[in-house]
Amino acid sequence: MAISAQEVKKLRDKTGAGMMDCKKALQEADGDMDAAVEALRKHGIAKAEKKSGRTANEGRVTSYIHPGGRIGVLLEVNCETDFVAKTDDFQELTNDIAMQIAAMNPVAVTREEVDETLIEKEKKLYRDQAEQEGKPDHVIEKIVDGRMDKFFSEVVLLEQPFVKDNDKTIEQIVTEAVATLGENISVNRFVRYELGENSEE
Repeated sequence: MAISAQEVKKLRDKTGAGMMDCKKALQEADGDMDAAVEALRKHGIAKAEKKSGRTANEGRVTSYIHPGGRIGVLLEVNCETDFVAKTDDFQELTNDIAMQIAAMNPVAVTREEVDETLIEKEKKLYRDQAEQEGKPDHVIEKIVDGRMDKFFSEVVLLEQPFVKDNDKTIEQIVTEAVATLGENISVNRFVRYELGENSEE
């Protein structure tokens, strides 16, 4: 079917996708705007996965002070170009992630960065609990794995549910930003300060 330039422009305004991508999505969706938006969203996430191997050396360091001044965060998020780093979308993403860190106090960006001692301590705790519950040996490891996944979703930044939308993880909002902005984006590191947290050490 023929797709008008107005429809293509409308879809582009809605999604930020390229003109040719919008036209193709509308043709495949037989002019259905909602179906075309969904197709572009899926295509964008697929494109985001392809971009994940590209080097991200630009970006910004964001500071966030939680209301009340008791918690502060410094966060480094990287992208591929200075141009993207200066966009409102990128800055909103970094602010949202910094706010997440202030609110949810993760211990690491990825589960690979979690201290091995802490992981072993948690595994032992869950194993002991399962044994006390009288679970058979062949089931205990599955229980431990399941409880460790829940533990990681609480302490690993990328696996935490997003405080503004619990249906998405931080990793998913980063992936969506990659699809929107067209560059690889990676959360590099963060430091979280809480007033008085080291006073007893």
